[in-house]
Amino acid sequence: MLRVEDIHTWYGESYILQGVSLEVKDGTCVALLGRNGMGKTTTIRSIMGLTPPRKGSIVFNGQELVGLPPYKIARLGIGLVPQGRMIFSSLSVVENLKMAARTGGKKDPWTLDKVFALFPKLAERRRNKGNLLSGGEQQMLTIARALMTNPDLVLFDEPSEGLAPVVVEEVFRVIERIKAEGQSILLVEQDFGMAMSVADYAYIMSRGTIVYESTPAELIHNEAVKSTYLGVGE
Repeated sequence: MLRVEDIHTWYGESYILQGVSLEVKDGTCVALLGRNGMGKTTTIRSIMGLTPPRKGSIVFNGQELVGLPPYKIARLGIGLVPQGRMIFSSLSVVENLKMAARTGGKKDPWTLDKVFALFPKLAERRRNKGNLLSGGEQQMLTIARALMTNPDLVLFDEPSEGLAPVVVEEVFRVIERIKAEGQSILLVEQDFGMAMSVADYAYIMSRGTIVYESTPAELIHNEAVKSTYLGVGE
């Protein structure tokens, strides 16, 4: 579904991604792990065209993405759950969702009713403006908004950031549920345990490159890699 090959991305004169390659197969959840500042969010931004790579290739469902503007990439079927949520705070829950609504040609598309069944708290607060929601509710709204675009692939950038543990568990139950429905996912996440609970495959980044890849089962038992690149001990 998604193939990233040897991409090189700069912020101004800062050389951030230095030859990143990874892939996400249809119907799988791939975790992209690493310490802060190693290039994970830049990888997400490169895929979406927000910070285009200067070199390399990003192919999604057979189409080259490098050179396309973000809105065209989104229309091709990639949904984004951005770091920091970025909801429209002056709009209601329903308005936030309706702005993103697109069937994507799906036979059983995400609709308001279907999204509210997945997020009952949002259904209860459907008329509330975004700035009146809790942090957890805002994150749920961000995920729901991405689903309303009916994407083939969803990019999650640090979905647990700034949330209480009980809310993090709720977020990952949602990720697990949409994955079970066949949704393809690329997940950037700091919570190692939660990421491994939903991932089918994992990549680790360090200083703008992929330094390790394996199944979650292999990574969980590789203490040297976890300690060196993730700061995770036994």
